[in-house]
Amino acid sequence: MADRDRRTVWSSTDGDLRRARDPRARPGAAPAAGGRVKVRREVAGRRGKAVTTVSGVPLADDALRELAGRLKKRCGVGGSAKAGVIELQGDHRDVVVELLRADGYDVVLAGG
Repeated sequence: MADRDRRTVWSSTDGDLRRARDPRARPGAAPAAGGRVKVRREVAGRRGKAVTTVSGVPLADDALRELAGRLKKRCGVGGSAKAGVIELQGDHRDVVVELLRADGYDVVLAGG
């Protein structure tokens, strides 16, 4: 019997283990989206108001909130960091891309 056939798939304490995260991933870290950080401008569902979103940042939740705070201060706007996505009020793609590239991230502009 192969090793993959012998692994535990369900536990009464941990639940379904088939959807377990990669064991090499840091706890609380958002998964990297192909190694690239995506910056996009969204208006859908926001009554026509632009929002800059940053996704795919390979950071833990607390570090993501700290990065969101730095971005909000630099842009002089409000925003939030939820579920691995940073949202900034307004269209600030150029400033965000500049700051993230200075920090060493591989940044791409996504969307139209």
